[in-house]
Amino acid sequence: MQSQDTDKLGPMRHSAAHVMAEAVRQLFPDAQFGIGPTIQDGFYYDFDLPRPLTPEDLADIESSMRDIIAADYPFLREEVDKEAARELFAHQIYKLELIQELPEPRLTVYRQGSFTDLCRGPHVASTGQIGPFKLLSVAGAYWRGDENRPMLQRIYGTVFATSQELAAYLTRREEAERRDHRRLGRELDLFSLQEAAGPGLVFWHPKGARLRRLIEDFWVAEHYQRGYQLVYTPHVAKTDLWHTSGHWELYRENMFSPMDVEGQEYIIKPMNCPGHILMYQTHLHSYRELPLRWAELGTVYRYERSGVLHGLTRVRGFTQDDAHIFCRPDQLESEVVGVVELARYMMETFGFKEYEIRLSTRPEKYAGTLEVWEEATATLERALAQLALPYEIDPGEGVFYGPKIDVRIKDALGRAWQGPTIQVDFNLPLRFHVTYVGEDGKEHLVVMVHRTVLGSIERFLGCLIEHYAGAFPVWLAPVQAVVIPISDRHEDYARRLAEELRREGLRVETDLRSERMNLKVREAQLNKVPYMLIVGDKEAAAGNLSLRLRSGQDLGPQTVAQFLTRIREDIAQKAS
Repeated sequence: MQSQDTDKLGPMRHSAAHVMAEAVRQLFPDAQFGIGPTIQDGFYYDFDLPRPLTPEDLADIESSMRDIIAADYPFLREEVDKEAARELFAHQIYKLELIQELPEPRLTVYRQGSFTDLCRGPHVASTGQIGPFKLLSVAGAYWRGDENRPMLQRIYGTVFATSQELAAYLTRREEAERRDHRRLGRELDLFSLQEAAGPGLVFWHPKGARLRRLIEDFWVAEHYQRGYQLVYTPHVAKTDLWHTSGHWELYRENMFSPMDVEGQEYIIKPMNCPGHILMYQTHLHSYRELPLRWAELGTVYRYERSGVLHGLTRVRGFTQDDAHIFCRPDQLESEVVGVVELARYMMETFGFKEYEIRLSTRPEKYAGTLEVWEEATATLERALAQLALPYEIDPGEGVFYGPKIDVRIKDALGRAWQGPTIQVDFNLPLRFHVTYVGEDGKEHLVVMVHRTVLGSIERFLGCLIEHYAGAFPVWLAPVQAVVIPISDRHEDYARRLAEELRREGLRVETDLRSERMNLKVREAQLNKVPYMLIVGDKEAAAGNLSLRLRSGQDLGPQTVAQFLTRIREDIAQKAS
């Protein structure tokens, strides 16, 4: 819980970044300085230094920061023209680049103690007003996020108004690190990212692939039940298609470069929607056929700079749980309502009970007319009102072809992740002339709804891993139970028991290694397996098992029938 003084945290954190920069200069007099903004829960500053930083360096920087804060230097604002700014930062190459690019004829600098920085502010009045702080980590960061520019060292830190708030934040941070999907993905052998293949490309290992398949199978069954039809589209298409769609004009920076195939330019797809449109156009459609709901677990590829790639949550190749609804204007609102209801059901089934909704409006670069945008935005507003769902307006964050509803799901630590998105599109139907024959016998443009109810499968799985800290509910666990024989003479019974349970549809493994039973139990717990089935002389003779949970609880002897009843009840409850 933050203090009532939250409005001061931004300036306080910005001021702490300047103090950290001054402390770094004391340690490295020839340091080159990048930028030092505030971020959620803290701040960072980028430095070009003569050597890599060490943990000991961070301790020294923190010590110097405490001295600067104790000195209570005032933050002094000053306006200078560009020439004076160039003289002030004559030896700072990154600051000179920023000065050159800034359009204002006069710039502001802030001074504290012996340190001066190019900055718009705001700051607290003096260094003594900076609250309890902590330097957190060091990471590499390309200058301006461009992998073709120098790699700088980024120091992250945080500041809070009180020591209690700082301690609570550090505890949450430790828990977040424990849940980090990149670490758990490696420890649980779920997935890997292979530099040999290229950054941002995910390799799903057997357990991760099983987890993904469970989610996808549930997704498919639910879509069939709600009147969707599944389709598949190619991974590449001619460049002309992306000119028609507008992606080449308005989305090109996020697309991979064209490839030449027999004198024709092709592009690996960043979206599934043009492919669905081409399929729709293979037939003439009557108003009676609509709506058509076409869904695809379609893998797409988008160019993301390597500096922003992050585990499963920011990748270059990912699978969207995509769907496009072709409908009449009079059907649009009810279709949007149906998508929101499906999205809520999916989120809650997977254990996400809290979420926030944003309505993203027209961006600066957009296709279509203002009239069409206003109509599409009003439709989304009416759908949310019909469901009595609270939401916030996110100005200018719509996609180029239409406004959208974005749902951010909250995990067990209260962190928000991008999840379902619903977009109304009057523009692609116009560009591609996507029509239906109305009751009047004339052609009319369809309205398209673009939607995902999980987001990308990769990002959703990253969120899911962290939400459950890898300890998935039984229905999702890649391995639901492991049979552990106490000694070699119990192996035959362990195999028979595992095979019996597999015939009942359970995901069961046997641990037949020549290791101590307690070690096997401990490793199964570390692997987050929900159930450990211990078998020895008594169990083999009685044809039963001894049951332990991954929590460490020992439930003692169970018949196979009792265990099956228990696990089936757990599976039926899903995330609840």
